Amino acid sequence: MADMKRTVRAAAAQIAPDLESADGTLARVLETIRDAARQGVELIVFPETFVPYYPYFSFIQPPVQQGPAHLLLMERAPTVPGPLTDAVAAAAREAGMVVVLGVNERDHGSLYNTQIVFDADGRLLLKRRKITPTYHERMVWGQGDGSGLTAVDTRVGRVGALACWEHYNPLARYALMAEHEEIHCAQFPGSLVGPIFAEQMGVTIRHHALESGCFVVNATGWLTDAQIRSVTPDEKLQGALRGGCHTAIVSPEGRYLAEPLTEGEGLVIADLDMALIQKRKRMMDSVGHYARPELLSLTVRREPNRTTRPWPAADTDASLIPEPATGPANEVLNPL
Repeated sequence: MADMKRTVRAAAAQIAPDLESADGTLARVLETIRDAARQGVELIVFPETFVPYYPYFSFIQPPVQQGPAHLLLMERAPTVPGPLTDAVAAAAREAGMVVVLGVNERDHGSLYNTQIVFDADGRLLLKRRKITPTYHERMVWGQGDGSGLTAVDTRVGRVGALACWEHYNPLARYALMAEHEEIHCAQFPGSLVGPIFAEQMGVTIRHHALESGCFVVNATGWLTDAQIRSVTPDEKLQGALRGGCHTAIVSPEGRYLAEPLTEGEGLVIADLDMALIQKRKRMMDSVGHYARPELLSLTVRREPNRTTRPWPAADTDASLIPEPATGPANEVLNPL
């Protein structure tokens, strides 16, 4: 838990990936961490699946045409842990900065929309996968599980994360609220759908800040005109890859702490007065004095998904086989 008398300098990054090279995107991440460190940043959030890049192709191409682009994304996608996490961990440790990064995680023959959180000493504290890929994304990523629906203690406070339309799943948000997150890190792809995507995003992150009584640091990506043309030469489809950028930082009172960034690249930086958390929750604590657990509660299955389970052989004592889905893996939030 953060010192409520402390101020934390946070940054949300709106930058373009390197669509030609995973190493190029990683270099942009490391460069941005160093730039933020020079400005005194203690926490930085990068966009959704920023490394190597968000699968923009899947939004405008029919499934029958996606094979080559999907295979190339798999080829460039990192494993977690692996060389990518080693490099980012070293940068976080050198900068003394908490880093929240979105990646396409390759796990054997599958890709996942994965959020990873590094503490300021470089430790990898959390790896979570988006629980339900949205719309076109289901052609690209597998489903995550509840094991990552948790907040983690970092040098800057208790941090939780969700990706994109997971914020439209109120139970997922409540799971993190019940974990008493103090800084919520949100990630969206950016350069998608159009201005309405950005407008809806602003409503969504401000509402979560108010409802949870926490800060929200939201990062969206950016594509240049040249990059958009490289994804599709069809001018009619290029419009679907513009807009949708709303990189912002919101207080527990639902106020913007800096001007949201909707065009171009840059960092949105703000100082988070952690005392505002107590100020908000004194009046409305959704998982405390404002909750009604005898009427409404949430069950979370936090056991990781597994495709196989042990089965006792004839000569095996069945009592030695662990029971599935027990203990904290199926925690009831606000039980009776």
